[in-house]
Amino acid sequence: MTHSHDDIATQVETAIRELMEVCQWTKPKLLVFGTSTSEVMGEHIGRAGAVDIASAIYRGIETARQQYSFIPVFQCCEHLNRAIVIEQDVAEMLHKDIVHAVPVPHAGGSMAAYAFTKMKQPCLVESIAADAGIDIGDTFIGMHLKQVAVPLRGSLRSIGSAHLTMAYSRPKLIGGPRTTYVRL
Repeated sequence: MTHSHDDIATQVETAIRELMEVCQWTKPKLLVFGTSTSEVMGEHIGRAGAVDIASAIYRGIETARQQYSFIPVFQCCEHLNRAIVIEQDVAEMLHKDIVHAVPVPHAGGSMAAYAFTKMKQPCLVESIAADAGIDIGDTFIGMHLKQVAVPLRGSLRSIGSAHLTMAYSRPKLIGGPRTTYVRL
């Protein structure tokens, strides 16, 4: 089944809107995107990456950024050990060690490669602890989410043909039966 680029961009924007409405962030926080453009097209993950699909997804992300405050970061594929494409100033602010590689469609993934070309000063870091994430095509972003990740079911089950999952993080609940979690 084919999906128009406009439909894909709109679906991405919808997913972000639903996630941001739950998160209610008052300042920009990290939102990690894991994407299989192959899966969006209905193909097997890692087999048919497409920069034009990555472009449509990126357009949806940028449209959502006009309304919501988040810092997008992009997970590479396993050929780059799921490293993260991030703006250099953000990596430095987070005190992350920058690693040297440039993602390309067949070694990093089409989405990460495309995002790398669109950022002002892109770089890669090995890992982050993002505040929320959107996984398009079962790319397993969990390793890049803060504890405790809370799954979110939105109105969409897919972006194009790719399975969609989303999660946000919340602080750990500590203590025992006498612990209070709201201010008195």
